[in-house]
Amino acid sequence: MNLTKIQIWKDPSQSVEQRAVDLVSRLSLDEKPGMLMMQSPAIDRLGIPAYDWWGEALHGVARNGIATVFPQAIGMAATWNPILIERIADTISTEARAKHHQAARENGGATERYQGLTLWSPNVNLFRDPRWGRGQECYGEDVCLTSRLGTAFVRGIQGNDDRYLKAVATPKHFAVHSGPEGGRFSFDSVVSDRDMWEEELSVFEFVVRDSNPAGMMTAYNAINGTACCANRWLMTDLLRDEWGFDGAIVGDVDNVANLADHMKVAADHAEGSALAILAGQDLCSGWAFEHLGEAVEQGLISENDLDEALVRNLSVRFRLGQFDPPETVAYSSIPASEVATPANDQLALEAARQSTVLMKNDGVLPLDPSTLNKVVVLGPTADSRAALLGNYFGVPDQPVNLLEGLRKKFEPAGVEVCHYRAVPLVKGLEKSGQSFESASCVFADEEGVQPGLVAEVFDNPDFDGEPAQTQCGLELFWNIYQPIPPIPADDASIRWKGCITPIASGEYTFSIERIGGFRLTVGDEVLLDELYVNDAGERRARTVSTELVAGQTVPVLIEYRQTCGEGLVSMWWQTPLDPEDSLPAALDSAKDADHIILCLGLTPEVEGEEMPVNFEGFAAGDRTTIQLPASQRELLDEVSKLGKPFTVVLTTGSAVAFDTDSPDAILCAWYYGQRGGDAVAEILTGKVNPSGRLPVTFYRSDDDLPSFEDYSMDGRTYKYFQGDPLFAFGHGLSYTNFEYGEPHLLTDKPVAGDEVILVVPVTNAGSRDGAEVVQVYAGNPQADSGRPLRQLIGFSRQVIPAGKTVEVNVPLDTRILRRRDESSEGFVFDAPTWLLEVGAASDDRRVSCEVSLSTD
Repeated sequence: MNLTKIQIWKDPSQSVEQRAVDLVSRLSLDEKPGMLMMQSPAIDRLGIPAYDWWGEALHGVARNGIATVFPQAIGMAATWNPILIERIADTISTEARAKHHQAARENGGATERYQGLTLWSPNVNLFRDPRWGRGQECYGEDVCLTSRLGTAFVRGIQGNDDRYLKAVATPKHFAVHSGPEGGRFSFDSVVSDRDMWEEELSVFEFVVRDSNPAGMMTAYNAINGTACCANRWLMTDLLRDEWGFDGAIVGDVDNVANLADHMKVAADHAEGSALAILAGQDLCSGWAFEHLGEAVEQGLISENDLDEALVRNLSVRFRLGQFDPPETVAYSSIPASEVATPANDQLALEAARQSTVLMKNDGVLPLDPSTLNKVVVLGPTADSRAALLGNYFGVPDQPVNLLEGLRKKFEPAGVEVCHYRAVPLVKGLEKSGQSFESASCVFADEEGVQPGLVAEVFDNPDFDGEPAQTQCGLELFWNIYQPIPPIPADDASIRWKGCITPIASGEYTFSIERIGGFRLTVGDEVLLDELYVNDAGERRARTVSTELVAGQTVPVLIEYRQTCGEGLVSMWWQTPLDPEDSLPAALDSAKDADHIILCLGLTPEVEGEEMPVNFEGFAAGDRTTIQLPASQRELLDEVSKLGKPFTVVLTTGSAVAFDTDSPDAILCAWYYGQRGGDAVAEILTGKVNPSGRLPVTFYRSDDDLPSFEDYSMDGRTYKYFQGDPLFAFGHGLSYTNFEYGEPHLLTDKPVAGDEVILVVPVTNAGSRDGAEVVQVYAGNPQADSGRPLRQLIGFSRQVIPAGKTVEVNVPLDTRILRRRDESSEGFVFDAPTWLLEVGAASDDRRVSCEVSLSTD
């Protein structure tokens, strides 16, 4: 028998490694580089379909059509609920599987970008500074909280099958990565050994050891002079050899190219690719690895080096069951009907409920609709779709924004709800009136049956060929890092068609913002014709007007051409029926309101991943100040002068500083997902008792913070900040009161590094059922001045009925108490005895006890 003909890789009874080794042995040198790149091509002679490794699932399946959209990651962190996070991740994985198999069935087994099962989430970087635009993707500033939630997310994504992965979780960005966005391709994160080991690396270590993720993503930046994607100590010595990671390592989008293009540590892409492979990176999420063949020819790397990486990559695909008969992989039977189900929608609602943080309440909440006649909703975020979505999002089936949720709750009770944006989100980001695409008099057909517009997307800038029809609206921003399928990342053109049937006669004013060419035709009149202007990527704003007659239907045609590597288009309008949406009009309406709900904060339009945003207070996705934008500070000041009771509802992905004395109540809703509008309304009216807790410190002033580019933890987070915070890490109020009894350990002789259970009696002393998040902080009186005053080592969320006492079991992770000893280059425990302080926040510690840890 000729053993070379035995195709071990096709035999599911063989081990994953044997199958991967066999398959690699059948690849030619010309084929191997392609299988190490994000867009792995089909190998027809072996029957291997094309596969794109790039999948996103930060808080729902992203960039792949309709999917359940949960609160942004920072919002999920505010639940302090690992059990809920694992349920959410499991739901995300189910939807990813359903979409993947649907696409594969339709394309002969091949899948394209965002249709795969290798999901580039979670982001477990520490949110060390509130000015980082991508901090919204993280689980907060603390090692204990982040590692437990990250571990739960990984477990939920990867499933519990003994043989197959449900999907691949890919913690990122490894490592020491938290801005600045403007210089991320070449930034060197200079960090002390203590901060690196005890903070930045500990999170990744605990997630790897506790959940065994099958993927890991390296960061763009360098650490102390060595680029992460060319750092053998980081990827091989530490991650693989010491921590036991056995999955595949992918780089952030083409960080390999940065070695030559930005960091200048490689002469060209061949050398940069060789450096990455030799260091331990297995997959290039870009094109630099096209030059691996050249690297082999030049002797920079051997074919065996490629084979090692290929075995790791293909092992992941075998673990997903991609080369096995579908009937042998239980997850492959998940149907398309499992996407965006009512049950998933309810889970999104529950996540939004638990993530919302009541930061302040002078007794005005909860509101009783039966006692109210008029509620005025003010501010630029009340009906913001961006504030609902966050970044890295899917398309929600039936999203409910804040304004819609409030109207659903108050209007059936006979309460008049008035809404005024009053001010722009940020000066320079001017939008007047209402969203054009969602207006009630805009239809896709002359009969007025189908609301909205029909969009046609072309894969070229000249509207040539057959378009793809889609539901994309008129609030779009995209690039290679933030694509919106089916819009091409480059060289797209889009045409929207529909009709307007005006309700009132008069002047209609259109506010248009875009990067690229744009033409607007209403009826027979071309109102704006800059379709073929060469704007070189400039952001432009235009305002045009026309007269329309009530009941007289007119066609509308909107055309857009992309002229650079980014696309932006936004169109709003002012109609004769709209009250003047200005600050004076808003304040005038609010004068007779029974309660004012002030919707303030940020949206991903101004904070996020490397963005062309340079408004006052913002730069390239990051923030240059933690203060609320000036336009909104003015609105807050003017509302305060009215002397009316009012509540601030804050949408944000990061900590914001503002006047917290004037509002009677403050809710933080984050970027709240598809049902956040309902959740906030339920909390405001008392149907739901708020239970979210802050996963980050809210500082009072920019003066409280060190330089953004300084990676030292000194002066940052609740562990090292010496000042008085605006709101402390762990803070969150309830409509009931909780009292703490004396805690005690279940273990008589706890060992340092092990999990220990602390039992805490907690009584709900109020008249409402509620959930308390019991937090345990450890302090070491013998620690040197460089150690934190206290640090979270355990927490437990517990629902407690009114008037009842519950013995809450809090798991304590004593690994967090270790210290990196520079002399021995290892971890030590400073003292056998630690003070445990238990309470409701880092600044609200109620009871305490001591624990003695054995280090033998």
